Amino acid sequence: MTNYLILTIISDDKPGIVERLAHTIQQNGGNWLESRLSHLAGKFAGIVQVGVAPEKRESLTEALQALAGQGFKLVIDSAAEVERPPSQAFRFSVAGPDRPGIVYEIAQAFSGRHINMGELETDYSSMPWSGEPLFQANGVIEVPESVNMDELYDQLDVIADELAVDIRLESPEEEI
Repeated sequence: MTNYLILTIISDDKPGIVERLAHTIQQNGGNWLESRLSHLAGKFAGIVQVGVAPEKRESLTEALQALAGQGFKLVIDSAAEVERPPSQAFRFSVAGPDRPGIVYEIAQAFSGRHINMGELETDYSSMPWSGEPLFQANGVIEVPESVNMDELYDQLDVIADELAVDIRLESPEEEI
């Protein structure tokens, strides 16, 4: 039976971080499964799911904790496969002038309907030609079968109007 660990990593961004982390995992019997890694404001930040045999878990955890002396900040947590209620995946995107509260309003609309946000990626840049701040978000949500989709679309339309952003919500069969 495989044990699963979730690693959260932060360090100064420099070449070799992923190699050092992957080497430590591989040398101590772990298997790198899934990850989301990014460069943010001069830092390397990531989250990694690792599979490991129960008898190797302690040695892997100790080896990972030893990376703290090499400039890594690590949080190591156990994870287990969780059964989720029946749902349908939708992709969503948000784009428009940046302002405080965009993520909160969208997240509130989803959580108020027990919709899980499975992925979220945001970006802050400048609008072409005007140079005004531009906010963009893309992600995947898991919508329970019990959700009234018409009501969700209506609420997202209200939020889009209030925040002056474009919000798209589409099933996986459709393209954004």
